[in-house]
Amino acid sequence: MPVDYTITDTQSCTLEEALEGFAQIPFEPRDEAATAQIACWLKRLLNNRDFLADILIERLKGGGDDIASGYGPQAIVLSPLRAGSFVRANIWPAASDLVLRDSGSKTFAYGVPHDHNFAFLTGGYCGPGYVSDHYEYDYSAACGYRGEEVPLRFTGRSTWGEGAIQFYRPHHDIHCQHPPKSLSVSLNVIHVDPSQAWFDQYRFDLERGQIAGLLNSNATEILLRTAVASGSEAAQDFAAWIGKTHPSERLRLASFEARAARLDEGARDALWREAELCGSRMVAKAAQAKRASPLGRG
Repeated sequence: MPVDYTITDTQSCTLEEALEGFAQIPFEPRDEAATAQIACWLKRLLNNRDFLADILIERLKGGGDDIASGYGPQAIVLSPLRAGSFVRANIWPAASDLVLRDSGSKTFAYGVPHDHNFAFLTGGYCGPGYVSDHYEYDYSAACGYRGEEVPLRFTGRSTWGEGAIQFYRPHHDIHCQHPPKSLSVSLNVIHVDPSQAWFDQYRFDLERGQIAGLLNSNATEILLRTAVASGSEAAQDFAAWIGKTHPSERLRLASFEARAARLDEGARDALWREAELCGSRMVAKAAQAKRASPLGRG
């Protein structure tokens, strides 16, 4: 279950002051003292009841900095990356809100059990907050292929509410979110590690206790798939090299999938047999599933 921080500080600060405070305490998720200090600055920012509305109104008027522009249906980046972290606001519509009824719950990650490949602090800025069912698992024991059974331990249900702060640990905490009773907003301090793109973020099937899929896309994987799909012989050779030697198991699997998509059934089965013997447990398990599936063969 994420770590709860109970902070009674009633001081408030501006976004600029909070960012300066964060920069003085580089976000290191394994440093409990530093994380607690960052949580204190986050609490002061949560106490500022005007700053976010001021930013949003300025954006609605057509002004303000680009860093306050939104991406996706709910997230607003509030700062550039600095000292290993950045700040964003997340908007969480209620089940009765039109935007949720029109877009669907999965657009806002409701009902999608998942972990994270990054650490972050989240604080309730306004509204009652979404409800989360919490689980934990052992990332190091998982291969990472779709359908893999992983022991999931239920650790409770919570909602954050205004002023509450929680710390989510990467590759450890799983949660399944449900819509709040009314529109809510959270503020996040996101830790950024250059290597995190090579570590997977999973979606889970709670009923079966399985990994249901991968959530984080990797630009390198997309570029590789596109190059192979073009039919270039050089791309085919490069993908074969990746399948044999690359340190990322996810990218190795992508190389086999990209090449298999261009083959007939017999050649595809031979390629997946090669994948089974490539030395990666995750790729081998995925290859076995592909060979056993009619979709994988044909």
